[in-house]
Amino acid sequence: MSTAIAYSANFAIIFVAATVIGYVAHKLGQPTIVAYILTGVILGPVVLNVVVEEGLVEIMSSLGIGFLLFLLGIKMHFDEIKKIFRPIVRIAGSQIVLQQTLAVLVAYMLGFSFWQAQVIGLCTNFGATPVIVKALTDKGEIRTLPGRINVGVLIGQDIYLVLALALLGIGTLASPIEIAFTFGKILLLVGIITVVTLAASRYILPEVFKRVAAHKEVLFVVTIAWAFLFIYTSERFDLSIEVGAFLAGLGLAQLPYSRELEERIEPLTDFFILVFFSTIGLRLVADELFYYWQEAVIASLILIVGNFMIIFYLIYREKFSVETSFLGSINMIQVSEFSLVVGALAVAQGFIEIEVLGYLSLMALITMSSSTYVIYNNHKIYEWVKPWFKRFESEDRRDEDVKEYKDHAVVLGYNHLAKKLIPIIKEHFDDIVVVDHDPENIEELEISGHDFVYGDFKYGEVRRGLNLKKAAFVFSFLPDIFSNTILMEEVSDDTTVFVECEIEDDVVELTKLGVDKILYTKMVSAFQLFNCLEDYLEGNSRFKDMANEDRTILGGERSNGG
Repeated sequence: MSTAIAYSANFAIIFVAATVIGYVAHKLGQPTIVAYILTGVILGPVVLNVVVEEGLVEIMSSLGIGFLLFLLGIKMHFDEIKKIFRPIVRIAGSQIVLQQTLAVLVAYMLGFSFWQAQVIGLCTNFGATPVIVKALTDKGEIRTLPGRINVGVLIGQDIYLVLALALLGIGTLASPIEIAFTFGKILLLVGIITVVTLAASRYILPEVFKRVAAHKEVLFVVTIAWAFLFIYTSERFDLSIEVGAFLAGLGLAQLPYSRELEERIEPLTDFFILVFFSTIGLRLVADELFYYWQEAVIASLILIVGNFMIIFYLIYREKFSVETSFLGSINMIQVSEFSLVVGALAVAQGFIEIEVLGYLSLMALITMSSSTYVIYNNHKIYEWVKPWFKRFESEDRRDEDVKEYKDHAVVLGYNHLAKKLIPIIKEHFDDIVVVDHDPENIEELEISGHDFVYGDFKYGEVRRGLNLKKAAFVFSFLPDIFSNTILMEEVSDDTTVFVECEIEDDVVELTKLGVDKILYTKMVSAFQLFNCLEDYLEGNSRFKDMANEDRTILGGERSNGG
């Protein structure tokens, strides 16, 4: 009982401290990962020495990285980057080689041994995926061209990360021949498992998830079971749990339910990740964290500048514009949290000493915290340096090759009325995106040819792909005020919003929100509704006259608070 109490006390201390430090970090605009590492540093031997990494904390920490890789796998939507696939492959491949070479040279010049420098170069070769994705999503730039380039390069890095983790997970390798043989074996096994998961995502998983998608608890359990199935399989093949988790997520990413799964897995992942990154700090003592502090500061400054120059050159070489190249590169100047993941495994396998992990940790803290401010101010920074960079602009740029949602229509809900009205909307917009939460409608939407997103609109992962800020028209068939409140917070003032309403009391609330037209279906006939929509889409002045006849039925103008 005393052991159980001790474990509970450790968790309570970690979570309370992480909550407080995380709140402060949020107010300062810092990523939560930085807060979690600082939590471990403060609670561990560096400062207070009140929590020890052992027992259940250690088990949860191991699961943390597995679920992080699982979540990253679910985010690998091939269709989102297929139009820029070839340049992304060239950028990611060259970036891995050039940035790793730079990191090795910097480490070697700072006094690390040849093998230490090699491992350091491997560890510092990844962009901070959670930091980049979170910051760009908050700014509404994840679907812009620089955002898509970033995501594509991060995916390439994730694949390289999986191979690196698998290679390090084997243990001590005696010779180059053994390394080559082991690497080939890993590639073969990873290839086989990848083929299996992608085949399952095409022929097995769609039917399974179609049957369980309506039952949220069962959907969650099946998703977790799928992850552990691949984790177990990878361990049977002497691969790391990270490999299995990543490939399990990769299979789920290709399903129309992937955004819903992301939203449901993310809280659980956050729980494990908090423990994992806290244990990074718990493993360090002050002498280890600051043993190479001067080298860490110097290396951070060099790598921030060097990584920017490398990625800028690689993106610009693919004939993207100067602005796209600048924004795409300045978003990826940090040393990733994955440097700590790879570094921790390298320490466990005896490739590097704990002091070197302290060096990596300090670099991650410095670069991730500073890059957060850079990403949030990337456009302002570009405006400052634009006159100098524009001198390199040439006419053979091709940013316009990548299509992004703009001036499009969004339909929320796919009920019987929406099915009848979508053809009318489709006549007036080049792009229309439908969002629906009913798995029974998925097959019909796939056959219809409309772009669609499966999931609950209340979930952020579902909304992120809609680019609501640039939508010209939104028609909401959602029955709850909460979802429509979120909608009105995210659309721009120029977006016209229609909302179907079935409850009389909701009419007043929707009017306060600033909805342009409220279609109270209990008091308006289908004929009136069709005419109202057609008149608006065709720019008919009768639309305004009709709306003003009865503002209770058809709503009012957008209020300042909308």
